[in-house]
Amino acid sequence: MADTISFARGAPSLDIVDVDGLRDSAVAAFTNDPGGVTGYGTSIGYPPLRRWIAEQHGVQEAQVLVTNGSMQADAFLFSTLVAAGDPVVVEKPTYDRTLLNLRSLGADVRMVSLQTDGIDVDELAALLQSGVKPKLVHIIPNFQNPAGYTLSPDKRTALLALAAEHGFTIFEDDPYRHIRFSGEDIPTMIERDEADSVVYASSFSKTVCPGIRVGYLVGPKPLIAQIQKLATNTYISPSMVSQAIVHEFCASGAIDRSIETVKAALAERVQALTTALGEHLPEAVYQAPEGGYFMWVTLPEDADVDALFEAVKERGVQFVKGSDFLLEGGHNMLRLAYSGVTVDRIDEGVARLADAYRSISGAPAAA
Repeated sequence: MADTISFARGAPSLDIVDVDGLRDSAVAAFTNDPGGVTGYGTSIGYPPLRRWIAEQHGVQEAQVLVTNGSMQADAFLFSTLVAAGDPVVVEKPTYDRTLLNLRSLGADVRMVSLQTDGIDVDELAALLQSGVKPKLVHIIPNFQNPAGYTLSPDKRTALLALAAEHGFTIFEDDPYRHIRFSGEDIPTMIERDEADSVVYASSFSKTVCPGIRVGYLVGPKPLIAQIQKLATNTYISPSMVSQAIVHEFCASGAIDRSIETVKAALAERVQALTTALGEHLPEAVYQAPEGGYFMWVTLPEDADVDALFEAVKERGVQFVKGSDFLLEGGHNMLRLAYSGVTVDRIDEGVARLADAYRSISGAPAAA
């Protein structure tokens, strides 16, 4: 259908991307540093952007590696730390690409339940006590993909203590932190890490634009140096053009304006989405996120999301099935990404979703 409404992709709609600011930043990058922008560069990334990131995190530049998107940062870290058969803990549910990456490496993936305030640390502690010795515990702490949940301060403290006790690395995968539109900001785990237990990753895809493809890692210097060698052998250097544009965008203050625009839009979209679900699909169970791009929706136990996926496709709506984010289960769950759907389309999209649900379940229309 030409009239497709997509809740599938975690990307901002064009109306909230600062295209003019990016154009100005591109001109500034080529004007201010034509040699640096057009040259190969090195595997550490564009040095001025690396320096800016280090300053933001209060770390040394040698602790930062700038990559082609955070997915590549993830892949570098997994390749460096995880060998076939190594146990790796992830949240249940977790980002589908993380699952694919780890399984392709032959990791022994262990899923630990995700609660509305983050990973179940008691379940994780029991797993550790049983003798499982994970190399890595992967956490998306803020507005988790796919669930939209945020890890509480107490659970962050508990995770750091478990890492120190059991000797695993916490991978703090945090591309959504700055897209908070309600509630209080929570300090990162890497800010509180005193034992070099945490490696942090983030991305400019959510705060600048997805097409820029710039992400980064922050971690202990020896580990970053090891990953830098892998980066050199992989691509010599990442895109200097993209990273120089991001640097100008950040250094000029345009990123702060962009974040405010995105936050205001997403807050409005979450409100519209919750209103629409309440009106058209009251059976849906969810927790409205305080930021980020995603909402996790649970339908009644007898719901068949595979059938719903096909039925709603015929009505010109897209979402991602919950089973994509799990090793097993998820038959009555789905992820709705509201970031790319403008407010005037959200109600119609949810109405079509509800109509599809009733067509396969036989449930009566909402009153």
